[in-house]
Amino acid sequence: MVADQLGFLYVDNEIVARAAARAGVGPVEVADAERRRSLIMRALDAIAQGGGETWTMSTTGLPPPGIQLGRYDLLALIREAIEQAAARGDVVIVAHAASHVVARADALRVFVTASADRRATRLADIQGIDAEEARRQIKDADAGRRDYLKSFHGVDQEAPTHYDLVLNTDVLRIEEAARVISRAAD
Repeated sequence: MVADQLGFLYVDNEIVARAAARAGVGPVEVADAERRRSLIMRALDAIAQGGGETWTMSTTGLPPPGIQLGRYDLLALIREAIEQAAARGDVVIVAHAASHVVARADALRVFVTASADRRATRLADIQGIDAEEARRQIKDADAGRRDYLKSFHGVDQEAPTHYDLVLNTDVLRIEEAARVISRAAD
């Protein structure tokens, strides 16, 4: 919604797709390294649909064919893809802890949150799953996010001060939150 309101490029799945292309591996391997299991299907869908516009990526620094990249190598490629997207400008980068990567003064770092119960209810509605499964997926996703932030960004505990704007969608409707973000970015 924010990207549409601002007329910006929206980037999410393309981060995994670009990192995978750069590494010469499948997006599943990159998603596993990122520990965001729910991204696997979205990354594959992005590749199947063309994955957005073309980015130029250097091949320097890559290991020779047949050499296996480690988790931190793949995470470094995710960081590179995020930095390239940010350098493009006029872009909304979703997920991948992009706010911990993009340290530009002209970037607006936003955290949109809600209670675990509210997020589970939304997930159950969107995916057509029962409430218990949705709560389990939310719990797993939160644990994965904590692990990802700690292991890759050295963030022991995520804090509101890591962001320029924090919005609670228990209180705000999604559309209202998008308007607030768009105004702050203007």
